[in-house]
Amino acid sequence: MLGPNPIDRLLIPDETTVEEHDLVTDGDVLVGGQSTVELGVRGRSVVAGERVSFDGDIEAEGDCRLDMWCEVDGNVLAEQDAYLGERAHITGRLVVGGDLDIGDDVDIEEGFEASGWIVIRNPMPTLTFFVMYLTHLLQLGEEEEAEELVQELAADGDRDPLTIPRSASVSDDAWRVSTPATIGDDCRLHGNIRATEIDVGSGNNVFGSLRAQQDVAVGAGTKIHGDVTTRDGDVHVQGDAVVLGDVSGEDVTIDEDADVDGVIRARGEMRLGSSADRDAE
Repeated sequence: MLGPNPIDRLLIPDETTVEEHDLVTDGDVLVGGQSTVELGVRGRSVVAGERVSFDGDIEAEGDCRLDMWCEVDGNVLAEQDAYLGERAHITGRLVVGGDLDIGDDVDIEEGFEASGWIVIRNPMPTLTFFVMYLTHLLQLGEEEEAEELVQELAADGDRDPLTIPRSASVSDDAWRVSTPATIGDDCRLHGNIRATEIDVGSGNNVFGSLRAQQDVAVGAGTKIHGDVTTRDGDVHVQGDAVVLGDVSGEDVTIDEDADVDGVIRARGEMRLGSSADRDAE
């Protein structure tokens, strides 16, 4: 969390779906600065860095924190507290179930309402606040409380947050990141996935292609409605996965029960069927 880039990959947790132009997850959503999300977002708590834009509504069961210069083309609903940094812009309405902490020159076109306290000032950027509070706890010798804070903010215990790295672009058409991408199990996603390397779990339905610079793995029972290609890495299509397009990589491994409808191209070794299963063991 405290490194130079705390969100170092695209991480899509289990059972995440794209529903009617909304990205939906049961856990938290963390979006790195200067990213573009051409979807609405529904999650537990939603946190976005500076200059993030959303093309749709934000619905948070917990808190919603939008740092400076964020843009939301829609409404924002936070069932608990909300924090809006300086010059944030919301084209719709803001409804907050708890307290509202709001910065200078914030523009909420259709007005706002909050059930708790309303404080107009410049709220601290999310990571800055976290670092300062954690440092204060450590200076007081509260190591156990500091550790609990890290565990609470890093994840919600039984579920990883959905993380979108800095300068990413997410839409129905494509998910483009300059980091690795990890997709959990039982997700339903729309759009082509573009990343440095891609690891897809089992039981997913991806309405798009996978393209990476390094290795690509497609888990058992996953269906890819497009090509699976890599420039410099290997490809492994596991178990009973289905690829409705071509597969291309350096070394390509296709498990016995997997199905590839298109052409398989390997610049190095190709392993098919039962031999691939033996090599994987």
